[in-house]
Amino acid sequence: MHKSVLLKETIDLLNIRGNGKYIDATLGYAGHSSEILRGLEKEGFLFAFDQDEEAIKFSKERLNKINSNFKIFHTNFKNMKDYVDEKVDGILFDLGVSSPQLDNSERGFSYHSDAPLDMRMDKRQSLSAYEVVNNYDLIKLIQIFFEYGEEKYSKVIAKAIVNNRPINTTLELAEVIKASVPESYRNSAHPARKVFQAIRIEVNKELEILTESINNAFDLLNSGGRLAIITFHSLEDRIVKKVFKKLTDEDEISKKLPIVETKQKAKLITKKPIIPSDSELEENRRSRSAKLRVIEKI
Repeated sequence: MHKSVLLKETIDLLNIRGNGKYIDATLGYAGHSSEILRGLEKEGFLFAFDQDEEAIKFSKERLNKINSNFKIFHTNFKNMKDYVDEKVDGILFDLGVSSPQLDNSERGFSYHSDAPLDMRMDKRQSLSAYEVVNNYDLIKLIQIFFEYGEEKYSKVIAKAIVNNRPINTTLELAEVIKASVPESYRNSAHPARKVFQAIRIEVNKELEILTESINNAFDLLNSGGRLAIITFHSLEDRIVKKVFKKLTDEDEISKKLPIVETKQKAKLITKKPIIPSDSELEENRRSRSAKLRVIEKI
């Protein structure tokens, strides 16, 4: 099973205590959760969240081999507060698509293999990549590709998609994208990469729920509890930086007064984001854009 990104660094910075309570907001295939669980004694407990039924099934078996001090919820992490009604000592978000999801061509996340246009992390939801590609109007597609993919050829790609409808599979879509952009652009990196990212973000509403979810998670932390977030692209990282800055900033008036209660709610544990080591990059190319940021509740 594929190793989790920044595994050692994340576990070290979460500062696991044997009798502590923790949340893995993005269980995936239990790479991080396994290490958290190994650090817990019988009073400790782990709550985990995931939308992917296949990942939950696999992870339940994997975690049961360690101990039974955990509970998994089959729901999006935005609903965390509805399921956990006690304070915890650490929370982790690993916001990347897991390698097994990418490697399972049937899920439609990859532009390298042919599959129906799906990209749903939660198969129970109705909106899929097919609806986005075939039913969204031109303006909406341009907006999604530009905002969520930071794609400079958003307009020409969106026009090509609309002109080639219906598009049924991932490779069909990748070919339409490839044919619509200049040859020089095709040679620099796969031209479908940013558009596939944008569609995936739209299908799963990944950015819409992020700010609120981070704030909800922070509310659940005990004093001294830590919040660790791994991002994989600049859009997510920008949101995390912004929320963390708000939580760690002192207000201007408090800075000037000698002794006063400040509005600062957290302190930065990572002044700069932690990035994968050279050895991890050699082992796992998908980790190249990963950034880990950690704060501690005051």
